[in-house]
Amino acid sequence: MILKVRNLDSQTLLAHRVEVARTFKTRFKGLLGRAELPTGDGLLIVPCRQVHTFFMKFVIDVVFLDKKDRVIGIHHELAPWRLSSYHPDARSTLELPAGTLKSTRTEPGHRLTFDPDPSCLQ
Repeated sequence: MILKVRNLDSQTLLAHRVEVARTFKTRFKGLLGRAELPTGDGLLIVPCRQVHTFFMKFVIDVVFLDKKDRVIGIHHELAPWRLSSYHPDARSTLELPAGTLKSTRTEPGHRLTFDPDPSCLQ
């Protein structure tokens, strides 16, 4: 399933092509093996309370969300070979291209919405 992600508080589109990683295999792989994460793309990892960028080749922005999809933590430009902080109250994590959080003015406390992309439902 491909999702569109919007920030209700800043009224901005964070990504129009977000993949969902729910299985052990897809969560474990995450963004590994990719050369980049294009603008508008992202990965939602469920469940997830912490991420790493070991073996990755690019910088990402990371958003930690609670069960109501409220932002409870962010990491701007998490570089390769790093470990994020642990967020015990997080239910999911959204990985986005570096710079997305600043350009969309996304901050802790903001609410995100996840809607299926109708063109991908056929």
